[in-house]
Amino acid sequence: MGRDLVLLETLLVVLGLSLVQGAEGRLPTPAAHFLHQDKQECHFADGAAGEVWFLERYIYDRQEIARFDSRRGWYEAVTELGKPDADYWNSQKDTIEYRRAQVDSYCRYNYGILEHFFTSREVEPTVKISPTQADPLAHHTLLICTVAGYYPSGVNITWLRNGQEQAEGVGYAEELQNGDWTFMNQAMLETVPERGDVYACRVEHSSLKEPITVQWEPRTSDSATSKVWTGAVGAVLGLVFVAVGLTLYLKSRKATPLAHNTGLIG
Repeated sequence: MGRDLVLLETLLVVLGLSLVQGAEGRLPTPAAHFLHQDKQECHFADGAAGEVWFLERYIYDRQEIARFDSRRGWYEAVTELGKPDADYWNSQKDTIEYRRAQVDSYCRYNYGILEHFFTSREVEPTVKISPTQADPLAHHTLLICTVAGYYPSGVNITWLRNGQEQAEGVGYAEELQNGDWTFMNQAMLETVPERGDVYACRVEHSSLKEPITVQWEPRTSDSATSKVWTGAVGAVLGLVFVAVGLTLYLKSRKATPLAHNTGLIG
């Protein structure tokens, strides 16, 4: 079966009440707003040649109140608020026939125009690994593998540690759709890195001939490195001071004259 595709068209209508000026010069009362949405969706199970159905959803104040599903062929009330509208539309023969015909006139027609964009467009993902700890050698570091900018949807993300696939401590986020018709996803790995470990995030996608593998190795943080260098420099300076002091001491010992015997020989 081919990819499941959805064409979506949304009509938004915002109704606002006028501002009311108080009789005693009070500030105007903010207007109340009511949002009505009319969403038309075309669902394709296997392209235009497969199963196609048209769905129109009526939403008021962020709640769906009625819908038309071409698989049923009539309007349905989702809430009591939508029942009068659904009953009225079902009583209009021309309206029902028009909605049923949109499977071909709207859905299949637009699929023919956009088919090349939907079926042949493929964009390779970008992959990045980010540790959440400032010191990667700290206990229970959370590694995040971000896979972004790919199309179509659907990626397989695998965590590896020293070449071994990891299952424990692995979590996955929900795939998100970007505004540019691409997708992104993230996979997390909670682990205790040790010096010498090599972590890898392997990503498989339909746009790739072979998986992308990005590696990450724990390294000492800048602060820890600074402390190491500070200690090394301090040790060297200490040795220098000891050597200088010892040299001066030995020189002073050599410069001390021997005591002469001043006694008379009788």
